[in-house]
Amino acid sequence: MDSIQSEFLTLLKDHDIELSENQLSQFETYFKELVSWNEKMNLTGITERHQVYIKHFYDSVTLAFHIPMGEIVTMADIGSGAGFPGIPLKICFPHLQLTIIDSLNKRIQFLQHVVDQLGLQDVQLLHGRAEDLGRREGLRDSFDLVTARAVARMAVLNEFCLPFAKAGGVFVAMKGSDPEEEVKEAAYSLSQLKGQWVNTVPFTLPMENSDRHLVIIRKTGPTPKKYPRKAGTPVKSPLV
Repeated sequence: MDSIQSEFLTLLKDHDIELSENQLSQFETYFKELVSWNEKMNLTGITERHQVYIKHFYDSVTLAFHIPMGEIVTMADIGSGAGFPGIPLKICFPHLQLTIIDSLNKRIQFLQHVVDQLGLQDVQLLHGRAEDLGRREGLRDSFDLVTARAVARMAVLNEFCLPFAKAGGVFVAMKGSDPEEEVKEAAYSLSQLKGQWVNTVPFTLPMENSDRHLVIIRKTGPTPKKYPRKAGTPVKSPLV
């Protein structure tokens, strides 16, 4: 174990998350595959090892500091890109049944490779638009936890993500700078999509001191039939 891994372990341990040697080696393999595949396709602008551990891995796991992951069984990560936050959370909490949805098939191929290399079980990788898959039986109104990291403004994101959450489930949007205005703008979309804003948790990333915010939303009832609207519509005419 080197200083970067040791620091990562300590940061997680401060929040009562302990990693085994196997889990730590899964993170290292993930880092190597990310950098290797990034040379042939655009997965991330961050490839320096220390930064990947803080800005991608640790940042992804911060969600678990505020959501009791032991009570979560099913999780959907929407627009996951290179697998954040879904894969780091799955490494830390192997019991999770993880579904990742992304609209770019090349990214799904990368994630399939990572899942195979890390030996992860109970991971479903789906290529498609959130608006289309959010209507599919078995996905709609199904998940304990739904996440999205830096995908779109809240008014749009709510329509992408809330249809996947079950009644009583939670949707957490992972944001950078203060999303207060976005959250206000999203009030109408929440009322339409049966979402209720719970709170917004601000924090800063260690070593980086960059701002992060978790917007936590509870799903209060089943998704109304007319949502999500057809692919492309939420972005063109958000529910505001």
